[in-house]
Amino acid sequence: MPQPLLFRMIDKAVYDYHLIEKGDKILVGASGGKDSTALIQYFARRKLRPQEDFTYTALHVQSEITPPLNTELQQLFEQWKVPVETLDVDVLHRVKPGHKMNCWWCSTQRRTELLRYALNNGYTKLALGHHLDDILETLLMNMMNKAELATMPPRLQYEKYPLVIIRPLCYAPVDIIKEHGKQEGYITTTCTCTYQDNSGRKEARSRLEALTGGDNDKKEKLFRSLRNIKKEYLP
Repeated sequence: MPQPLLFRMIDKAVYDYHLIEKGDKILVGASGGKDSTALIQYFARRKLRPQEDFTYTALHVQSEITPPLNTELQQLFEQWKVPVETLDVDVLHRVKPGHKMNCWWCSTQRRTELLRYALNNGYTKLALGHHLDDILETLLMNMMNKAELATMPPRLQYEKYPLVIIRPLCYAPVDIIKEHGKQEGYITTTCTCTYQDNSGRKEARSRLEALTGGDNDKKEKLFRSLRNIKKEYLP
């Protein structure tokens, strides 16, 4: 049976950036959305290949304002033989006085708990479900809001911690992930809390769409340009 297009894209990213290596113990963030679900399915499939020498666990960080994993999604994980853990975090009570709850704060707190869990339990890598569009949107946000050329790299080795962040979906456009989820019949969870304020991300998404016209080839070229920098032609 041939590999789905999405998984072939992930295979290439894994090979190009050495995202999965011998002896790795990988923690995979499981938000319940299509991106992390596709990533978890990939890990489950890859684990069945001969000679694969790594272990992985999916971790769902659950808070008082985010829904639990859908029952049907949990059944899919059982079917795929995915080891799953759940961690409860009180996000609202961490908001500092004078500040309001928003998407950035919630995601930051959940990512902090993923990092803490990975470090406390001896994981070598933390796999996150950021895809090609996420990476390019972050690039535009940093350029326009911070005046810096930076984004989320496919592989990031922390200087202070013995942990590597990996983003195996870095080559995958969001529409490929959506189509894959549709074909596989994913039941995914979307946040519907009343604190949503992600206008910066939405604006960057609109600008990326205007810049590329939704053309995945143009998105790929934007991504590749980050590894093809001509310093002599920059300020």
